[in-house]
Amino acid sequence: MTDKIMIVDDEQHIIDLARLYLEQEGYAVTSATDGRTALRRILDETPSLVVLDLMLPEMDGWEVCRRVRAESEVPIIMLTARSEDIDRIVGLELGADDYLTKPFNPRELVARVRAILRRANRPPVTVSSENSVSLQNLTIYPERRIVLVDGRQIDLRMKEFDLLYTLASNKGIVFTREKLLDVVWGYDFAGETRTVDVHIAHLRNKLKGMRPTIETVWGVGYRLDAE
Repeated sequence: MTDKIMIVDDEQHIIDLARLYLEQEGYAVTSATDGRTALRRILDETPSLVVLDLMLPEMDGWEVCRRVRAESEVPIIMLTARSEDIDRIVGLELGADDYLTKPFNPRELVARVRAILRRANRPPVTVSSENSVSLQNLTIYPERRIVLVDGRQIDLRMKEFDLLYTLASNKGIVFTREKLLDVVWGYDFAGETRTVDVHIAHLRNKLKGMRPTIETVWGVGYRLDAE
């Protein structure tokens, strides 16, 4: 089935450019030009992925993201015309999966869409007792995407789970932020490593009491401790 991408932006030329490149890759594309319309259509039409501008009439992108996340786990790529970290961090805190700063290369947009959907559309794997990772009081069942700490199930978003599973599957190995971007997000985009830091902060907050812990290796990256 063809994946449907919704582009939400009040600049028609941005929609037209994104549509051109996405449709060339075989995606179906729909669009909205204000936040309220976008919110209604996202919840009604359930697109495969949303490309969401922050600065929108009627309702801004942050609020749209917050309300969508209350009801849906649809992947969201946020667009911002400003380069300040705070815009990106707030978007990620609200549950966006990724972001691009305007002006953006449409080929990069396509690459990020493809990477996110590849992970979201992974086929299920037959569950067996052998396909699990157990480390001290942490247990991960990757096929069912279940995480347990002291037997208590922890709800993680898609990228949070992938990030934890990557670290847990390579206990003691230090991953640079760039490598985590490549492995978890599916691309290597130098300079955008704040995405990783925000998701690590989310994991630490949700996994309080987890052993082993996620360690920061200063000047390098992160690892799950090897003790």
